[in-house]
Amino acid sequence: MSKLEQVVTWRTHSGDRVTVDGVTVTPQAQALTLRWPNGALVWNRPVAVLVQQGGQTRRVPIVDVTLVVQCVLVAFSLVFSVITLLLSARQRRERNERNE
Repeated sequence: MSKLEQVVTWRTHSGDRVTVDGVTVTPQAQALTLRWPNGALVWNRPVAVLVQQGGQTRRVPIVDVTLVVQCVLVAFSLVFSVITLLLSARQRRERNERNE
């Protein structure tokens, strides 16, 4: 295992299977693990559910709505910040031109 793999790991894990009326459901999640000498950080997110029925298995993906909303909010805040900086620089330039 490389040094980077000792610090950062990204794995998909399957949970406990549940069978009801001939249908077996297995949840899957991804885990990002960051390790450092005095601790670690683990971030889990749902990925999919495996559904087994009649000898067939299908994978039903899970959309992590919270993650999508967070990414959209970060994108909006970055766009807003860039626009604000550009407008501020423009106003400063215009003030400097008037004062000269």
